[in-house]
Amino acid sequence: MSTPTLSALPIRRLTPRDLAACADLSEDRGWPREEHKWGLLLSAGTGYGIDDPDGPGLIAACVVTQYGPLENPGLSAIGMVLVAERHARKGIGRHLMRYVTDSAGTTPLTLHATPNGRPLYEQLGFKTVGRAEMLRGHFTPSSSSSASASASADETPGITTRAATAEDLPTLISLDTEVFGLDRTHMLTRLPAFTDQFRVAEANGEIIGYAGAWPNMETHVVGPLIARDTETAKALIASLGARTDRPLRTDIDVRHEELLTWAKEHGLETVAFNAVMTYGIQELPGDWTRRFAPLTVAAG
Repeated sequence: MSTPTLSALPIRRLTPRDLAACADLSEDRGWPREEHKWGLLLSAGTGYGIDDPDGPGLIAACVVTQYGPLENPGLSAIGMVLVAERHARKGIGRHLMRYVTDSAGTTPLTLHATPNGRPLYEQLGFKTVGRAEMLRGHFTPSSSSSASASASADETPGITTRAATAEDLPTLISLDTEVFGLDRTHMLTRLPAFTDQFRVAEANGEIIGYAGAWPNMETHVVGPLIARDTETAKALIASLGARTDRPLRTDIDVRHEELLTWAKEHGLETVAFNAVMTYGIQELPGDWTRRFAPLTVAAG
């Protein structure tokens, strides 16, 4: 089949019924199947895919997650951009991305790009505005913390952490909207079911941050991580790490140097760096000083 024909294949909306096909496509490219994450993205966002002309399954897919008012989103995050290995480097990824950018209209876009994907996005007009450092490893508490730290895992005097409750949700949505810069209620309301741990940090009875830890293959991914300051972020990571036997994984904005240093001192190691890119805006909305890690790099 010729390249022009492949790059002109129709693109359709994906639904949760396409979850297995999306996981198959991930596996085809050597990625984990990540069915848990695909399930969240396909329900909270809009998936786009290209069916295999030679049989069942997909040869390309991506997911777009919108934030802000439904009728006029302030930002769309693009993630999980995948093309089947046998059809790589034939223009299909460009075809899919052009469709997504055209469909967005005037809505600004953002994505996390691997070093391999970055050149294509640059050609499409995306600009690098930051970097995220992926860390992974078993969290080791400070020597001053005992093995029973799961009862009180934060290391910072004056800051306590606890499991989030349904009553916390309005406060968390308000805090998140202030820090993220746009409303993402449709994501936050899914976190209690999506995460294995969903915790808040408090000081003087006030919620000053929150974080989730969700299962991804053999790891627990820490995200989102929203916190008043670095000490609060540390307390949240420590509390999550004390309550799992799995390695932690997270993607931290490289500007949070103190948190990155601390995390590496507690057992996490650098895995990779991704470029944070935007299209249609010069920088992301919100307050980066309190935004430490995304829910997932696929959704911002």
